[in-house]
Amino acid sequence: MPCDISRKSMPRTPPRVLIAEDYTGVAKAVRRMLSLDCEVVGTVVDGSAVLEAAQRLQPDVIVVDLNLPHVHGLEVCRRITQVNQNTKVIVFSAMNDPDIRQRSIEVGASAFVCKGTGDLLSTVIRMHEDRNDGAE
Repeated sequence: MPCDISRKSMPRTPPRVLIAEDYTGVAKAVRRMLSLDCEVVGTVVDGSAVLEAAQRLQPDVIVVDLNLPHVHGLEVCRRITQVNQNTKVIVFSAMNDPDIRQRSIEVGASAFVCKGTGDLLSTVIRMHEDRNDGAE
């Protein structure tokens, strides 16, 4: 009898993640935490660098702080999702404001995670799985 191997039992490749965070300590902590189950392909400190790195590195998921220098996180999110709809953008912010959360989704974010209270790692994994499920 043939063996039925479901897609869910197959090992998945870890998500390739780009981190956009201008505070070095926060960026290091996020990188350490995400590195447990993800391939962190880069860390950038300003909005214009995110746009360039997203093109060059082709991450599956980008974690974006809102208050980035040069280009605001919402504009980064809008531009990235216009260019590559397969890349999932997670807004990662200390501003736990429903209006900011809604605006993030409106400009193309796939998720909003509040710093200190949200589960960023599981959100990254879920976004990666959603991305893969949509591609199949």
